[in-house]
Amino acid sequence: MISPFTIAIRDERLAAIRSRVEAYDWSQLPDAGGWKSGVGINDLKRLVAYWRDAYDWRTAERRLNRLPHFTTDIEGERIHFLHVRGNGSKPPILLLHGWPGSFLEFEQLLEPLATDGHDVVVPSLPGFAFSKPITGIIGPRRTADLMHGLMVRLFGQSRYIVQGGDWGAHIASWMAYTQPNALLGFHINMVYVVAEDVTPTTEEERDLISRRNEILDWETGYNHEQETRPQTLGVAMADSPVGAAGWILEKFGQWADLPKRADGSPDVWSKFSEEELLTNIMLYLAPSSVVTATWIYHGKRLERSDRFPSGSRIRVPAGIAAFPDPVFLPTPRSLVEKTYNVVHWSDMPAGGHFAALEQPELMLADLRAFIATVSRERP
Repeated sequence: MISPFTIAIRDERLAAIRSRVEAYDWSQLPDAGGWKSGVGINDLKRLVAYWRDAYDWRTAERRLNRLPHFTTDIEGERIHFLHVRGNGSKPPILLLHGWPGSFLEFEQLLEPLATDGHDVVVPSLPGFAFSKPITGIIGPRRTADLMHGLMVRLFGQSRYIVQGGDWGAHIASWMAYTQPNALLGFHINMVYVVAEDVTPTTEEERDLISRRNEILDWETGYNHEQETRPQTLGVAMADSPVGAAGWILEKFGQWADLPKRADGSPDVWSKFSEEELLTNIMLYLAPSSVVTATWIYHGKRLERSDRFPSGSRIRVPAGIAAFPDPVFLPTPRSLVEKTYNVVHWSDMPAGGHFAALEQPELMLADLRAFIATVSRERP
């Protein structure tokens, strides 16, 4: 059964969050050097000041409720999703976010794609936002099965297109592996899942992977913690809204394609507003999803789903939008093609890890170009 859904956070929950925000003791947080050792304290203070003095969740909630929300149970897991209907002349599209993003990443793509004729479905991943409670740890491969189940629930055996970044790309890749006949094609802006036996062989490939590994050594401590000890981290995340906001703000500051200030720190406010960032953060805090949203990392470790089996070849047509992500540097096309059937590749001029949010017009144009390509190849 599919049920309409209205966001309605309890007053008591909002009051509890607000009281903790107001009570945060900044004297306990010395500055280790701006953004050099983690989130920039001054930028976090700016965000929290807006949260305390100007942000109104109820206004955001009313705006979000103008979108068409639904929930359904897929194999015992509650899934929340947006469903914007087109006229049915084009294949359905599934848009998948990652961490620490949300369904809001795709807000500006909804109406244009529906106007093109697509039904557009944007779920909250299991454990994120309103896709809760979940029955336990769910990794990206299991999530791929649930997302396919959602599309079958909505569209029967009609083939569909998937787009995703971050976890969305990871999940889309597994959907192409496990459900090759269901997908017309998939378009991703991050390629990290390749066959186990794929290794860099050219100088370009080795150089890129070496440079990326150096960056990731500094930038992925969060991943190891969430992958191996999410429950311990969850104790703090569940209790401190400001702590959760700092954990998430750091990723927007470090992963987005942002100009740098004179001291080398990211100019977060050149791309994102306090309102925008806080609404995304509140989609973790308000429904009490900030802990369960980290479980997908642990699920990846348990599933061992960071690689396909050796010799795997994904035959579903793949489109790659290589945005200039400053941390997760785009994988070279030559390396990607050792696993994927790449029919569309774009080196994007701007936009980082949160590509659909940072550069919605570029993402929309590239997705449309990919859809045109696969529609010609697989009528």
